[in-house]
Amino acid sequence: MKIPNINCKIEMICPVNLSENPEKVKQAISNIFPFSEIKNENFSIKAQSKELRSLEKIYEAITLSQSQKSYTRNLENNLEGDTTWFFLNKQAAFVEKIAICDEPEESPLGPIKVTLTSSNIDGIIDWIAFAN
Repeated sequence: MKIPNINCKIEMICPVNLSENPEKVKQAISNIFPFSEIKNENFSIKAQSKELRSLEKIYEAITLSQSQKSYTRNLENNLEGDTTWFFLNKQAAFVEKIAICDEPEESPLGPIKVTLTSSNIDGIIDWIAFAN
């Protein structure tokens, strides 16, 4: 896998329900985004990274499952200016699996929202879309 040299900001936010252990929600995020700074803020966990390598596990999962079209559709549908986003299933992330959600309800305890911002957002979408 070749990671392009594109400046970006990757932000993850995930609600923490009263029935959940915040440490387990942190673990879910760190399982998928190992190169990120994670903070517990009120009733959510927030994480961020400025390294595209933070998307390595997502890139690999897209390649293995050949789900480029699904991710590309999500990224393009949610594109606004130099920012796009997608949802990941929180429970799947906890067991180190990657499952994209089209709607937040697809993750019963709330999804992880991943937001990508870059002056070359098209380059990031192309990198993910043409993973091989």
